[in-house]
Amino acid sequence: MILVLRALGVGDLATAVPALRALRAGYPDEELVLAAPAWLGPLVDLVGGIDRLLPTDDLGRPPWPDTTRWPDRSSGGAPSWPGSSPSGAPGWSGPPPEVAVNLHGRGPGSHRMLAGAGRLWAFRCPPAGHCAGPGWRDDEHEVDRWCRLLAWYGVTADRTDLALRRPAAGRMPTGATVVHPGSKVEAKRWPADRFAALARQLTDRGHRVVVTGSAGERELAGRVAADAGLPGSAVLAGRTDLGELAALVAAARLVVSGDTGVGHLATAYRVPSVLLFGPVPPARWGPPPDRPWHRVLWASGEDCDGSSGVPPASRWAALPVDRVLAAVDEAEETVRV
Repeated sequence: MILVLRALGVGDLATAVPALRALRAGYPDEELVLAAPAWLGPLVDLVGGIDRLLPTDDLGRPPWPDTTRWPDRSSGGAPSWPGSSPSGAPGWSGPPPEVAVNLHGRGPGSHRMLAGAGRLWAFRCPPAGHCAGPGWRDDEHEVDRWCRLLAWYGVTADRTDLALRRPAAGRMPTGATVVHPGSKVEAKRWPADRFAALARQLTDRGHRVVVTGSAGERELAGRVAADAGLPGSAVLAGRTDLGELAALVAAARLVVSGDTGVGHLATAYRVPSVLLFGPVPPARWGPPPDRPWHRVLWASGEDCDGSSGVPPASRWAALPVDRVLAAVDEAEETVRV
């Protein structure tokens, strides 16, 4: 058995797809188990090749009985896998896996969570007692990071293998323009009034605009839609599960979002997109640069006046609506040629 730890979010899973596919191809007869949040289940199914999802919401103690390498055993009791599964999926049972692959982070917490596995494939982290493996690079693209890790252990990954299976549209509209104004990190959000102005102008151009987001972003999405003059039915925030969101994006005309998971879905489905980056450079999390239908605007880079680096929230003021509309034209032009 191979256990892979990636207990993060949508974009994190999407950028790990080439590494996951490489593990599947390299070890076709081994059970491949992914430790990730249960709510990512619909997306895990679209990755393909994962035999089982082990619901994991956060880092914690190893789930198997042998915890001799775990530094804090003062709490006593049996070790347990962190988080719980809303679907009631079973946790860990049996001995530790033959191989544990840390696609979660640099350690030490993520390394220690996998302590006791037969072999640990991870970045070098002496504080966790793991002195093998390649060194971590802060400036590396997230896709390349995990491909390089596997290459160290003799597994070749194709960093361009980002596609997800295409789900049936179901009740989701097709040909819509998806505007996604939210992000878990507020500093990554382009101002809501600008998203609204953009949505209004796209609607005037003939786009069928829908506004997406999580349940917690429904108020934001509703405000954007109202200010854009869109009907309440255009607000899909909090009304889709992850599988439906993937279906919506897969069949979309265009996606406009910040540096968040929806942008990675657009990349996976090769849907024209305009992605607005703020504090994090697109060189680390952006789409492949050889795809002209994915346009990236960086609020602290060459797309805005000012300095490079991490901008304050006010740096978004340097990214006007007309520049985003121009990027929309550029993205759509590439698919008309």
